[in-house]
Amino acid sequence: MLGEFLSNLWNCEAHSMIVDCHTHVHEYPGHLSDEFVREAQSRSRSKPVDVSVTADRHWKAMSGVDKVIVLGMRAFHSGIMVPNEYVAEYANRHPEKVIGFAGVDPARDNVRETLEYAADKLKLKGVKLGPVYQNVHPTDKRIMEVYEFCEARKLPIMIHQGTTFPRLAPLKYSLPILLEDVALQFPNLRMVIAHLGHPWVEDTLVLIRKQPNLYADISALHYRPWQFYNSLILAKEYGVLGKLLFGTDYPYTTPEATIEALRNFNKMAEGTNLPRLESEEIENLIHSPTLGYLGLS
Repeated sequence: MLGEFLSNLWNCEAHSMIVDCHTHVHEYPGHLSDEFVREAQSRSRSKPVDVSVTADRHWKAMSGVDKVIVLGMRAFHSGIMVPNEYVAEYANRHPEKVIGFAGVDPARDNVRETLEYAADKLKLKGVKLGPVYQNVHPTDKRIMEVYEFCEARKLPIMIHQGTTFPRLAPLKYSLPILLEDVALQFPNLRMVIAHLGHPWVEDTLVLIRKQPNLYADISALHYRPWQFYNSLILAKEYGVLGKLLFGTDYPYTTPEATIEALRNFNKMAEGTNLPRLESEEIENLIHSPTLGYLGLS
């Protein structure tokens, strides 16, 4: 009885946590090319985003969450070159809160060597991929080695499978539906599709409904309010709200702004007969059980 009580208590505490599953650290100059920074700023919604995120700046920005996943990223084609050691050093300074994911560029890195070092030496807990940034088809034989390694080692993958701003990032590699073959070949691999795969949100939702170990995050969507509204209502209609993870894509937006947008979600429908989310559904999104889903608890 005591064991059951403690287990239930732990589950309640875990469910009440706020976990930001999608954040970045990368310094400029150093980890980002001039071209990447110019394109990121030119496509900002209002004022340019400061994409230079040191570990100290990131730590201060995450004061409002209980746990945070920090993504390394290696995509030489797009000018992103974050050392895995940089992510690991930050995560090791704050092991009670910060969970580091490694980056690997299948087009440039020795995949197995990079991932073995990241997992065994650096103690990073997952992997970040971005085929569209890396100019690699998501079923290219070079990237398949990443899936094989991560499934065998039970490392979750955050994968950017959707549009992005660099001009040279090929959209033909970014369609979420391309991950169906991956999920079928690696059924035990846990993957999160970043940003709900936007703008192909419908494809992402039907995909995560079919595949048990595929999830999606809601990061960097709230500042497109109509898309955000339609995406979450459609997720409810498909019955997959529970497979969506809270995330921000910091520094492009913040936990506070994302939570505020969620708690004001139904304002879009005020004075109309449009569907709404229940308060409990909104709070469940904010407190999504990310660590349990990804095997990180």
